Amino acid sequence: MRNSKLYSILAHFDKYEQNRFRKYILSPYFNKDQTLIDLFEQLIAHVNERLDTEVDKEKLWRHLNIGKQYDDVRFRKYCSDLLKLVEGFLAQHHYEQNTLHQATYLMEAVGKKKMDKLYNSTLKTVERLSEQQKFRPSSFYYYQYEIEKNYYELTQSEMKRTDKSNVENIILNLDYFYLAEKLRLYCSVLSRQYVVSHEYQLLFIDEIIQHIQKFGFEDIPAISVYYQIYLTQVESDNEAHYFKLKELLTRFGHVFPQKEAYVIYTYAMNYCIRRTNRGVQQFLKELFELYKELIEKEIIFTEAGLSPWDFKNIVQCALQLGEYNWAEEFINTHSSKLPENLRDNAVTYSLAQIYFYQKKHEKVISLLQTVEYEDFTYNLGSKSMLLATYYEMDELEPLFSLFESFRTYLNRHKDIPAQRRKNYSNLIKYTKKLTKIMPGDKKAVEHLKQEIEVAKNVASINWLKEKIGELE
Repeated sequence: MRNSKLYSILAHFDKYEQNRFRKYILSPYFNKDQTLIDLFEQLIAHVNERLDTEVDKEKLWRHLNIGKQYDDVRFRKYCSDLLKLVEGFLAQHHYEQNTLHQATYLMEAVGKKKMDKLYNSTLKTVERLSEQQKFRPSSFYYYQYEIEKNYYELTQSEMKRTDKSNVENIILNLDYFYLAEKLRLYCSVLSRQYVVSHEYQLLFIDEIIQHIQKFGFEDIPAISVYYQIYLTQVESDNEAHYFKLKELLTRFGHVFPQKEAYVIYTYAMNYCIRRTNRGVQQFLKELFELYKELIEKEIIFTEAGLSPWDFKNIVQCALQLGEYNWAEEFINTHSSKLPENLRDNAVTYSLAQIYFYQKKHEKVISLLQTVEYEDFTYNLGSKSMLLATYYEMDELEPLFSLFESFRTYLNRHKDIPAQRRKNYSNLIKYTKKLTKIMPGDKKAVEHLKQEIEVAKNVASINWLKEKIGELE
């Protein structure tokens, strides 16, 4: 029962959603079966008690006051009916949050019923709801297209043959939606091709790009922003495209829903990361500024709070720029927004990073020595930091012990991608070689330097190069 779709959905409801759903099923418009209300109350009580035990179906049946022997087929039917109510509630909740959707259906309903006396008031209501819509993603233009189309159908019978219709507005909004949505998806395709080589068949994409180049669409956020993202991907060496995108984010970032705004900023951040990886250090500062903007505008914070991976990357970026105080203030201010079950790990790891950059090696060891992170990304980073810390302190005995336990960890955890295992195996290999080079042995230093350059796939490669530079 705990693994059923019904139970899983109810387990995701917070107290506010539980109460709203309770009102929903108590409404006779949506539900007239008291048994389904009783079933919900029993299940939600089990959810709220956070018990690990399985739900006893027969015991649950007795609480439903049916007065008959347990019938599994009938019990499943009750669960199925309650699930349909849950799904209806979720759809209703989403509908209520979308004012343009409401406007579209209102116009359709009035038109189908031919309620002539409601035409004017309906059109005013639709106009008001449309103006209240603060976001302008591609879907906005689709709903505008629907509204204009319904307006045309409502007023067509009253129009004279010489009157100008709103057909142009219908077509224009449909075009805006099509161009913006096609471009948005094309940017996603181009981004994926950095990771996976795959050929996509996309009709008219060249014609769409040429059309946008010709007409600009500067005042249509969903087109202008994604077109600029497209340029940063296909002409990545032209840094002017990035700075134009940055201008558009300042101008239009607030007209996209939080989730889409975050994705748009991610394109800009990925561009900065790629430029930084190619040695253009100016873009590390640009990345940091984007992170600060995401925090200031609260775009980076979702309903679930702050992603631990964003938290980790923000701290790492600040530290690479020497912004130690800012990083510590960020941890103190925003750690409460992390998911509770991941908070301690994220904070411990990030504080250890700060101490490592500040060369407070004893504090790094005290934080990381006894911690075993569940997530392999944190674990790999933690072990790499410890390895570097032991080397910096010339603590050879714990360092060589870590070499062995680190290698065992890599071999045992097959869920770690092969390439990452190789990167960290190389870190162990080359750090061990570093420890064996005698002071003044320039030949050995040069040989190791060349070996690392050839290998390329090495974790913490900048730290290794720094240590080789010290030996030189």
